[in-house]
Amino acid sequence: MSLFGSTSGFGTGGTSMFGSTTADNHNPMKDIEVTSPPDDSISCLAFSPPTLPGNFLIAGSWANDVSTHNQCAFFLLQHDAPVKTIHWIKAPNYSCVMTGSWDKTLKFWDTRSPTPMMTLQLPERCYCADVVHPMAAVATAERGLIVYQLENQPSEFRRIESPLKHQHRCVAIFKDKVNKPTGFALGSIEGRVAIHYINPPNPAKDNFTFKCHRSNGTNTSAPQDIYAVNGIAFHPVHGTLATVGSDGRFSFWDKDARTKLKTSEQLDQPISACCFNHNGNIFAYASSYDWSKGHEFYNPQKKNYIFLRNAAEELKPRNKK
Repeated sequence: MSLFGSTSGFGTGGTSMFGSTTADNHNPMKDIEVTSPPDDSISCLAFSPPTLPGNFLIAGSWANDVSTHNQCAFFLLQHDAPVKTIHWIKAPNYSCVMTGSWDKTLKFWDTRSPTPMMTLQLPERCYCADVVHPMAAVATAERGLIVYQLENQPSEFRRIESPLKHQHRCVAIFKDKVNKPTGFALGSIEGRVAIHYINPPNPAKDNFTFKCHRSNGTNTSAPQDIYAVNGIAFHPVHGTLATVGSDGRFSFWDKDARTKLKTSEQLDQPISACCFNHNGNIFAYASSYDWSKGHEFYNPQKKNYIFLRNAAEELKPRNKK
């Protein structure tokens, strides 16, 4: 995990406290390049909350090291198998860390104690999760999908039949117009995203799926190349969303208008993770090998990158432009 910090405003070109812009095969969008990214494959990105001054970007990787620019307190959260997800929950009556693991459990921790406050059994290994209080969404192996309510204390709210036919890869909760979590977007290895509302007025109409991160779509004589959806992030102001994939592209979407807003040029390796800062002015995305093609395609000489893009205008809903 690496931490990058800046208290200055976000720039659109040249150099900044984060890094500098370059334009070549690894950065076709000419976005700002973060200095000193993790050496190993980048698995997740997150910005600091609005309660902290400036914008701090945290990157997690497959490497077994942690480096920060600040003094930090570290604590051990124990599972019996690899930990796949970790989220902070801040409720009115409690605060804790939620972890999901391949040991088929969801655990909730007071960081002052090595013993979990609560353990919930999962039907299968946890693959991905998201938290927007008072809701958590957890996707597991064998296409399991569970929604939890976090008020008072965490408990299972509903098990949902997966709208996707292939392995879950990423999930992100979205909010309604009054800023309450109302549904989620679920991505799979099949280059497809499902938009699913928890209590839609018309499920058959409101819930839908769409194809993304595919190539040769207009050439019916050639097979279509299909890539995994590695990450989904919702814009905190506009409610539009970004997806990133193994095809080395990011795309912006308006789920309400059911239309694509933008697709990037293709990078020379997969985009493995993405996120927005708290006001949506900065879109961060990581370029690194995602292991979707196995060990034989891993090139240890290939450098990893994190890019920053001023995408606030590009994420505006279609009907507001």
